[in-house]
Amino acid sequence: MMNSTEFNYFKFTAYSDSSVLKYLFFMILMSLYVLIISANMFLIVIICITRSLHEPMYLFLLSLFANELFGSTLLFPFLLVQILSDVHIVSAAVCLLQVFCLYLYAGVEIFNLAVMSYDRYLAICYPLHYNTHMSFKRVAFLIAASWFPPFLIIVITTSLSFSLQLCGNIINKVYCDNYSIVKLACSDTTVNNIYGLFITLLTLIGLLTLILYTYTKILKVCFSGSKQTRQKALSTCTPHLASLLNFFFGCMFEVLQSRFNMNSVPNMLRIFLSLYFLTCQPFFNPVVYGLKMSKIRHVCKSLFSVK
Repeated sequence: MMNSTEFNYFKFTAYSDSSVLKYLFFMILMSLYVLIISANMFLIVIICITRSLHEPMYLFLLSLFANELFGSTLLFPFLLVQILSDVHIVSAAVCLLQVFCLYLYAGVEIFNLAVMSYDRYLAICYPLHYNTHMSFKRVAFLIAASWFPPFLIIVITTSLSFSLQLCGNIINKVYCDNYSIVKLACSDTTVNNIYGLFITLLTLIGLLTLILYTYTKILKVCFSGSKQTRQKALSTCTPHLASLLNFFFGCMFEVLQSRFNMNSVPNMLRIFLSLYFLTCQPFFNPVVYGLKMSKIRHVCKSLFSVK
């Protein structure tokens, strides 16, 4: 266990204590949080109550939107409290919970996106066999596979990190993350580093290979098929590709922020980059899927249309 007699809390140094700016940041984040909750909840309800949307693609979207609610609800209230607080500290237990939940959110996100790539691959490349391959049991299994492996991986990751002896409790960010805690360790971190590298390579290479393979096949069908086939494929794949790129760009920003010396970069930009994939992705997904998926647009129009 962590040496709680010496370090039973962590202190964040990346917050601005300017009384003017902190209220501005609070209002911006509060507005973004309300929009995220409203948009994701709205689409979850739409998919649940509309029988025509009870198809594999929309059930995977349901899992994705649920994950956006999970991640943003665990991050935004914490940030809002910290912004208004004069002392930017958090207990070790809350820090552990935040690391676990935020890494679980990121893991479930990439697993969900990989599963959705596989779903689009079957729908476009094997349309006649799609219903056979994507039975209800298969869909339920894939949704469970999007949540359980990341859960197991993050349990081991946080257990390894919070069993380290620490030499400090200062985190130069606005939230707890695993790498910042490992950097504070006095004890040997070889096991943590090897496990982290192994899991990163295994999940990223495995999932990225799956995603690249599926979209290579999809593009092949698009270029060899008719104009109607190409338009249908693009209309269903464009939102997913946009979500993938947005998430991976956000992850890349976070890796750069964590692994390299960013002291020459303005503090506000560093904070924005570290929060990008945790704040922009939950807002980006419901907007892009809500606007681009024709069935969802049609259901929304029918709900709000005045006879």
